Amino acid sequence: MFDSKLTKSIFEIYMKLTVGQQAPEIISKDQNGNPIKLSSFLGKKIALYFYPKDNTPGCTEQACNLRDNEMQLKAKGIQVIGVSADDEKSHKKFIEKFELPFPLIADTDKKVVEDYGVWVEKSMYGKKYMGIARTTFLIDEKGVISNIIDKVITKDHTSQILG
Repeated sequence: MFDSKLTKSIFEIYMKLTVGQQAPEIISKDQNGNPIKLSSFLGKKIALYFYPKDNTPGCTEQACNLRDNEMQLKAKGIQVIGVSADDEKSHKKFIEKFELPFPLIADTDKKVVEDYGVWVEKSMYGKKYMGIARTTFLIDEKGVISNIIDKVITKDHTSQILG
């Protein structure tokens, strides 16, 4: 008989994305309910950043750092796209409140976060729960993962991306 925890951990080990792999396709909706596909960005560099929740301190700090350095990122040809499990309405408010100049993917069914391996077990005050691991995937013009930043510094994330 298989132990479900063991089976899951083996699955996670083999399914973890690595540098050099093709980035999984994303077919979802942005903050305005418009369809968004990762493949429509072929030919551009992408900073695909996953964050836990709109309007929380760390997530706001990270988004504002990317916003404040948009010109540096664009100068390097990098398009920023954010992803969280929040819905379109939450994303729209977050964008408007902080004047974010990039799209946010509403991954309410958690397909994207699962495909990218960032939907993980977390722990706070001894209580375990599932949530998004703050992670950024840098994707080249051909759709290949060129870097994975899994130790994000929210207040200086742009420097990590440009690194």
